[in-house]
Amino acid sequence: MQQLIETIVKPLVDYPNEVKITCDENNHRIVYKLSVHPSDMGKVIGKQGRVAKAVRTIVYSAAGNHRGKKIYIDILD
Repeated sequence: MQQLIETIVKPLVDYPNEVKITCDENNHRIVYKLSVHPSDMGKVIGKQGRVAKAVRTIVYSAAGNHRGKKIYIDILD
């Protein structure tokens, strides 16, 4: 999943080397935390959050029922 998120996000930003994704996993959920350069934040979120919502939709669809756990994507400041 991390590679899928990177593949989607890196072409959108001006500083692809600063795209960082960490994964926190517990019993019931998996949280992917996305961090980008501050000037790229708007590009990843998009107008009214449309880009972020589209990224989440693609990842959720690709994950399906990922080992019985819910998947979340957080975009960090």
